[in-house]
Amino acid sequence: MSNDTSYQPPRVWQWEGESGGQFASINRPIAGATHERELPIGKHPLQLYSLGTPNGVKVTILLEELLAQGHGGAEYDAWLIRIGDGDQFGSGFVDINPNSKIPALVDHSVVEHRGEAPLRVFESGSILLYLAEKFGAFLPSDIRARTEVMNWLFWQMGSAPFVGGGFGHFYAYAPEKQEYPINRYAMETKRQLDVLDRQLANHEFIAGSEYSIADMAIFPWYGGLVINNQYDAAEFLSVHEYTNVQRWAEQLAARPGVRRGRMVNRTFGEPSEQLLERHDASDFETRTQDKLTETT
Repeated sequence: MSNDTSYQPPRVWQWEGESGGQFASINRPIAGATHERELPIGKHPLQLYSLGTPNGVKVTILLEELLAQGHGGAEYDAWLIRIGDGDQFGSGFVDINPNSKIPALVDHSVVEHRGEAPLRVFESGSILLYLAEKFGAFLPSDIRARTEVMNWLFWQMGSAPFVGGGFGHFYAYAPEKQEYPINRYAMETKRQLDVLDRQLANHEFIAGSEYSIADMAIFPWYGGLVINNQYDAAEFLSVHEYTNVQRWAEQLAARPGVRRGRMVNRTFGEPSEQLLERHDASDFETRTQDKLTETT
């Protein structure tokens, strides 16, 4: 491995504007809104503001799985937040997530039930836990089983930044390829895949025998690596070696709720798999991008 020592950090870091890469235009070292923009509100109590990235997909999978179980109160409006355009820095979005990251959820049902202000929920793991507790689903009540689900949920929340912000950034999005960071984060990504592969060797689902929010949190990231060639890195990471992760990911991908959840707020891939906004269950049949193109 080569040793590039040409860069020496200054004593005090100063932001010098865009540093290159796919997301350079939306990266900045300060928080807060950049422009005034109110968020739309639809007809359902649950209002989701998101994008079909792995973190966004976690929530739409859970909502579709809840609806598939018959939880009518889980009906939702999903509004598209285009992070490449800076929608997450609009004043309305910052009000519900001061960290300016998708997904963010507002539950208006508390207004009806208790006369309170709508409840904001941000961070994907927090949203999964909130909805699972709200509807009493996909989170066991037994203390041991529940704790195991929480173990893996928080494992994903702490581990995935190494995959997305680390490996994905330097392998796919950085303005130039650098050997050290790619090697560093490839090693960590493969270690995490091995953690999952060993767990799934003896369990049908991540936390045991029951499908849970832990699976929904982990699948969009690691399932994407092994069955969807995320970052075009399947060969590079030898994902075929993780046979138990592959088995689990294919099993989840076949679930109707997962298939629908992966379509919501999706802006890439086949037009028939892109439902930019979701306001009704019928939208999956009538408002995917291929259907909208046919009618224009």
